[in-house]
Amino acid sequence: MNADWQARYDLAVRTAQDAGRVALKYFPDIDSAAFADQVIWKSDNSPVTIADRSAEQYLRETFLAAFPNDGFLGEEFGDHAGSSGYRWIVDPIDGTRNFVRGVPHWATLVGLEYRDEVIAGVAVEPVLNMTYRALRGDGAYRNDRRIHVSPVNRLEDSTMFYSSLTWFMKAGKHDEFLQLAKRTQRQRGFGDYYGHVLVAQGSGEFMAEHGLHAWDVAAIKPIVEEAGGRFSNWAGEPSIHAPDCVTSNGLLHDQVLAILRGGT
Repeated sequence: MNADWQARYDLAVRTAQDAGRVALKYFPDIDSAAFADQVIWKSDNSPVTIADRSAEQYLRETFLAAFPNDGFLGEEFGDHAGSSGYRWIVDPIDGTRNFVRGVPHWATLVGLEYRDEVIAGVAVEPVLNMTYRALRGDGAYRNDRRIHVSPVNRLEDSTMFYSSLTWFMKAGKHDEFLQLAKRTQRQRGFGDYYGHVLVAQGSGEFMAEHGLHAWDVAAIKPIVEEAGGRFSNWAGEPSIHAPDCVTSNGLLHDQVLAILRGGT
């Protein structure tokens, strides 16, 4: 294994866990109303909290202290150019709407790029004490247990995950969403990172999502792929720089993309 990759991966796991604990201190699991004055609403009507900013600041300072020539892209504080070929791409709280409402499914995400290819990903669920992680060529894990996508190869037997019907409507894909719902056995609205890691561990067959940025999926792509699955945007390209994505067990990927494009 490449020693530079391994060193950064080990740091990514430790630091994501630590940043998750930073955010957890602010989690309003009992009284969401008491947390309302710490929530700021962005121009796109999405929330950001003191927890997001504190956790991202911790990630940024830690990674750049260890590797000062690396780049860094975060949801809250933007892009920092580097010269090493490596770039950290982070979302301090993926699932902020869950976070502010006291729903435990949110995660700290860290993706690592090398020469524009995502080579490692970490998704830490602080409330549930779960860490999903993967390094290119080393497999995918939930904590220390190896995970793998499911072997289901019929759409009619599959479970579909999605973020929100409104995102499909905004994308002009309302009819395609309903077609996917009709063709699958079960549909579950496990949005954000959560549906994707469920695909990686074989608890469902695919997740379709819209309304994305690179920091939402940089950590997800290697986890799903190292679990034996497939990641792409709705055009079928393996890019994290698109507003949409599908993750799957690979066996159903092309069928899902065909339906999203208006096929059957």
